[in-house]
Amino acid sequence: MLSLAECQALPKVELHVHIEGSIRPETVLRLAKKNDIDLPATTVAGLREWYRFTDFPHFVEVYTLLSQCIQEPEDIEFIVTEFMAGQAEQNILYTEATYTAGTIFQHAAIPIDEQIDALRRGITQGRRDHGVDLGIIMDFVRQDLPEDSVTIAEHAVDAHGKGVVALGLSGIEGVGPAEDHRAAFNYAMAHGLPIVPHAGETQGADSIWEALELTECKRIGHGIRCLEDDALVNELIEQQVVLEVCPSSNVCLNVVPSWEEHPLAKLRDRGLRVTLNSDDPPMFNTTLSEEYHRASKTWGWNEDVLKSLVLNAAKATLQTDDARTALLARLV
Repeated sequence: MLSLAECQALPKVELHVHIEGSIRPETVLRLAKKNDIDLPATTVAGLREWYRFTDFPHFVEVYTLLSQCIQEPEDIEFIVTEFMAGQAEQNILYTEATYTAGTIFQHAAIPIDEQIDALRRGITQGRRDHGVDLGIIMDFVRQDLPEDSVTIAEHAVDAHGKGVVALGLSGIEGVGPAEDHRAAFNYAMAHGLPIVPHAGETQGADSIWEALELTECKRIGHGIRCLEDDALVNELIEQQVVLEVCPSSNVCLNVVPSWEEHPLAKLRDRGLRVTLNSDDPPMFNTTLSEEYHRASKTWGWNEDVLKSLVLNAAKATLQTDDARTALLARLV
């Protein structure tokens, strides 16, 4: 078993983490005060209590209110730079993080292109100050109107290679069908923009099959419910689809009962390409380093196993080939 300090020192790559869900509690409180947003808590301890979730819809409720604390482009720039500082503290060399521009537009009316500019400024500052890099997955939620998801896809395509690496799909599975957003997916694929959908988290194998059919994706956010369908497992292995697994998130949202009962080890044993991720770390009282430590402790995984998870993530990044090769060289 590796200690937390050893997991912290391990050079890492993260594929599944949300910018808004990673805002430090102290920053949440500062932004809420600055932007006159009423939260049900006024202290860090109070926020941690607020972050006790009964289920996924409850989490979305809290996440949506949290997002309202972002009201100006400067807020976006700040949280991105602060996020990259936190990644650097954990020796996370490269991250592909999800950002939900449509939600920010709904609550703060910041035009999407201004949001993207703020993201870029934050990334530039974070890269300069902290020596780590960040690519953005511009996502929309399943409950969005189809015309709104097309708008997000258009902006993501325009920014592809200029900070944005993919189009994403999140939200509550089963409430908004992914099929409603076929036009957005088709637009992205027609312009060579990869798609990274959340699927197989709170819904079963059918949700993953739908994501594969609609998006031709090579990565799935979560995807842990694939084990319910052997044919799907075989398809994921054959197509070399990478799963972005987030154990603490799954436990905190009551998707699985505990770390000990989490299917991560089974997924790996079946030959699936799995990666380890933190999702919304402050909201789940975790970090990526702690996810690696808990995995090592729970399943007795040694450094070689943990490094294999890091390499899985690095190989699945959506950077240019040259950037990916350079990243891999820093890890081996």
